[in-house]
Amino acid sequence: MDFSRHVHILLAVLLGAAVGVGLYTFVYAKGASYMTDNPGACANCHVMDAHYGAWLKSSHGRVAVCNDCHTPAGFVGKYSVKATNGFWHSFAFTSGWFPDQIQITERNLKVTEGACRKCHSDMVHAIQLTSDDDSFSCIRCHRSVGHLE
Repeated sequence: MDFSRHVHILLAVLLGAAVGVGLYTFVYAKGASYMTDNPGACANCHVMDAHYGAWLKSSHGRVAVCNDCHTPAGFVGKYSVKATNGFWHSFAFTSGWFPDQIQITERNLKVTEGACRKCHSDMVHAIQLTSDDDSFSCIRCHRSVGHLE
């Protein structure tokens, strides 16, 4: 077998794998739904059912969608976070390497904290003026506001 034949076989295998992963992601796993702002997409995965149901009952369920709190503002920020989270969520669920209780990552905690501060900027500014605490965090006291427990 010559070198070019090996290259063609390798390219065919890679192309087949890419098509297979793409079909799995966008057909079986409803991947296109994650590109939208529809909160129901977050509940495509049964692990999120409780969070989705709790969000529906919360005050935020009437005024914000998942992306408002869990992705940064702007096209690039939003879709880079969605892509990164989507990859790691898919990896965790496909491999079975995920905790029983979903844990927010430090990076996603910062994104959510930024969203609180953006939407509630007047209130946050007033609180920060009276606080000497540099570690001021909305989520520290209001952890379940978006997802009633």
